[in-house]
Amino acid sequence: MNPSSPRLAPLAPPYSPELQALLTKMTPPAAPAILALFRTFAHNPELAERMTGWGGYLLGRKASLTLRDREVVINRVCARCGAEYEWGVHVAAFAQAAGFTPEQNAAIADPGADASSLTERDRLLVQMVDELHEGSNVSDALWAQLATHWPAPQLVELLMLAGWYRAISYVCNVARVPLEPWGERWAR
Repeated sequence: MNPSSPRLAPLAPPYSPELQALLTKMTPPAAPAILALFRTFAHNPELAERMTGWGGYLLGRKASLTLRDREVVINRVCARCGAEYEWGVHVAAFAQAAGFTPEQNAAIADPGADASSLTERDRLLVQMVDELHEGSNVSDALWAQLATHWPAPQLVELLMLAGWYRAISYVCNVARVPLEPWGERWAR
């Protein structure tokens, strides 16, 4: 098998009416087409249907995190996991609205990059993701710093957000979801 070809090819049309309705529900209105990731999840429609509630909460208006905080966490998790697909979709779809500069996108994506362009809050979130990635925990010192910026409900949401996108990264990487033509690419 070619290491760049999908292991689990995204489903292609024609879809059953039920699957078409699910994929339409999952797809953001501004998306140019149904995302390859969603068409991959559609191999298990019941799971995909259940994911819409949680994913919709994390990316929707009811979430308590700011767009910028959310995207720092998502982009760093995806970068640390090597999930170029999901990182590229989020950078293309949300980086400008979140107010990221190209230098900030690079600092979030590359653990070896200069982080001086990031805000204090951004750096704390990057450090949180790094500690979670490396040890599935957060140090007491970092937790104390995080707690000065985010109240308990948001701290729980940050942890769940990081875990959710780690799971999404697993699917992207293992299934080898093909990159969206409009998604951003690693600058590495």
